[in-house]
Amino acid sequence: MKRTAVIGIAVLAFAAVTGAAAAAAAQRAHRDPKQVHDFINRRVDRLMDQINATDAQRTQINQIKEKLFSEGMDLKSSQRALRRDLLADWDAPQVNADDVNARVDKQVEAFRAFAHDVANASIQLHDILTPEQRAQVKTELANHMGRARGMHEDAVE
Repeated sequence: MKRTAVIGIAVLAFAAVTGAAAAAAAQRAHRDPKQVHDFINRRVDRLMDQINATDAQRTQINQIKEKLFSEGMDLKSSQRALRRDLLADWDAPQVNADDVNARVDKQVEAFRAFAHDVANASIQLHDILTPEQRAQVKTELANHMGRARGMHEDAVE
């Protein structure tokens, strides 16, 4: 898993609200977390303005965003630590395969738990928005996915 994917995943549940924010945040993951956080905030605020989110909706959505961002940053940090540890194993005279596999399994489980949190946050987001707002967000998401798909298709050709 690329390290930039963690930030992208951290806002995945919010992709339904932010449109391009998830992809753009993933591209900025190598930057200062505050820069990424500020970028995501601007994108989320802009989309909430577009869908005329109420103050109550904004509060709930921002709570979800903050929770996922924090969890995503923690996951990114643990991933970095695992890579550092695995690289350090090259200096050892002998490497314990069971230990390495246990560390990898622990990271995979953390990623799985985070993915479930993201999925649950997406469901919460669905329930927070009105049908009209969901339709607006769906249009934005479809447009974003179409642009992203086009970028990937161009890269393959």
